[in-house]
Amino acid sequence: MVATYTLGHVRAVLGTQILDDQLISVADGVIEEIRDHPQALSADIDGRGNLCLPGLIDLHTDALAREYRPRPGVNMPIDLAMQAAEGNLLAAGVTTAFHAVSFQAKSAVGIPINSPQAPDVHDAVNNHPGPRMDHRVLHRLDVRCRKGVQMFRQQLGGNGTPLVSYEDHTPGQGQYRDRAVMERWLLEAEHMTVKQASAHVDRLIAERDEEIPFRQQTLDWLAELAADNSIRLMGHDPVTPQEIDELIERNAEIAEFPTTLEAAEHAHAKGIATVAGAPNVLLGGSHSGNVSALELAQAGVLDILASDYLPSSLLSSAFELARLGHATLPSAIAMITANPAAAAGLHDRGTLKAGYRADLVLCSDEHDRPRAIRTLTAAH
Repeated sequence: MVATYTLGHVRAVLGTQILDDQLISVADGVIEEIRDHPQALSADIDGRGNLCLPGLIDLHTDALAREYRPRPGVNMPIDLAMQAAEGNLLAAGVTTAFHAVSFQAKSAVGIPINSPQAPDVHDAVNNHPGPRMDHRVLHRLDVRCRKGVQMFRQQLGGNGTPLVSYEDHTPGQGQYRDRAVMERWLLEAEHMTVKQASAHVDRLIAERDEEIPFRQQTLDWLAELAADNSIRLMGHDPVTPQEIDELIERNAEIAEFPTTLEAAEHAHAKGIATVAGAPNVLLGGSHSGNVSALELAQAGVLDILASDYLPSSLLSSAFELARLGHATLPSAIAMITANPAAAAGLHDRGTLKAGYRADLVLCSDEHDRPRAIRTLTAAH
């Protein structure tokens, strides 16, 4: 991919409007100018009347984890998983991806993680040879896991400001406030019996209560890091307005996957960005029984969509919100471009504007589902 070119005859999504037949000039990987395309002027790339969007920015993607472990018991080489994840993300129009990396010894449902340690994945993301897009890390920190906190401490001090999502998936709160949700997962995914699943959840509850002091210590430490801008902090699965207030007290700026409308409304009122899963939009609701992303959008309290476990869901979910009348198409596109860029502190991308990174997506909207037909990135 050359870093200097012109892209013509596109419908450019600019802020709150869509302008027809535009010419975008790119110099050294940066947008230089956007203007009407003169009829007699040719372009290096003919957009053929397709939409041109800013490159999609995904604040939470499991694409790498799914390529690393495509099925239970099968672990692929991490460098191959990186290559495959990059291809899938670019095909979906994603040009900046925050790979969700769990800094914990066990999974959300308390099962030992049979995958590379978080530092190994972290290194693979940061040292991927010849990246065609911007790969970053979403540090998912289990606030009750001593080993995970220690691993995260060792990662601090690198370049940039780490994006950190503090999590507590123990049953009785958050995503698993109804223990039956976790028990059902254990039955279906881990093939436990009803008795085994119940005993497993009982054990997690007992372990949870033993680590209450460490949890508070960890949260206090994260609040200090966020206060001096050493990290950018997200709170995962907030349930109540009170939890949003606690998130704010910890200097967090993003409410990731709020589980109730009340929490999302309170976050919105307090100026905290809310994130919902794009698959939630397409499914018409949460697979775990939490608030629907459509309900959040209809209430005007949805700011950002993240792909979670399905990169291809980003574009389709934005168009679905517009189709249902919950947002205009430009404002829905902002949920996967400008809004996540602002929330992550990335002020050089997410918008089609002179001086911004030339991360661009050509998108066809002539079928029932939008299609990313070409992804152009500033990486070269």
